[in-house]
Amino acid sequence: MIELAALDMAGTTINESGAVYRALRTAVERTGVPVTEADLQTWMGTDKREAIAALVRLGGGTPTPDLVEESYEAFAQFLRDAYRATPPQAIPGVEAALAELRGRGIKVALTTGFSADVAYPLLDSLGWSAGEGGNLDAVVTSDEVPRGRPAPHMIHRAMEKTGVIDTRRVLTAGDTVVDVEAGTNAGAGVVVGVLTGELTRTAFEAHPHTYVLASAAALPTLPETQPTA
Repeated sequence: MIELAALDMAGTTINESGAVYRALRTAVERTGVPVTEADLQTWMGTDKREAIAALVRLGGGTPTPDLVEESYEAFAQFLRDAYRATPPQAIPGVEAALAELRGRGIKVALTTGFSADVAYPLLDSLGWSAGEGGNLDAVVTSDEVPRGRPAPHMIHRAMEKTGVIDTRRVLTAGDTVVDVEAGTNAGAGVVVGVLTGELTRTAFEAHPHTYVLASAAALPTLPETQPTA
């Protein structure tokens, strides 16, 4: 029986209309370097400062600490503006799925490549929280851990916050390659790719995983999340 579902935020549980992709590309290209679609997809889901540094380097630039920080601030501002213009929404069926998992005794944590200054306002806009009476058991942001995805640290941090000690009883789900890589690296018992982001089923199937689902809304249908007799 799964004890913890550690799920990505943007593109997996929350529909933010692709704003993260646009914000990341804009933040990097404003430095004067090009960003290819393939490189952008490779670095989606990772810690955004790490992603900016990598994309600047791949574009032929030099990612100095000052440049990366300035670009991150531009990324965060673009994202805030985009979210004001088009408020994010829960992916259809996901809120009910999270409630169903928690009703079965499975703890739910959200992990994200966003730092706290971006993640928590986004969650607040949806009325989601891990506080008393909230719909989550934990939230882990990229600035809480030494490295973001595909490192396993955010998943392990979610385990710490929720008191789960056996990685085999953890389910992870996300919409990017680094999401499934992080789940695999963490030793999660169930690693799920979801098709509500930019990746195709074929793209996920090139990487270790347990399931590919149309949406995280289908998580309660998996055998490992079913109530035990």
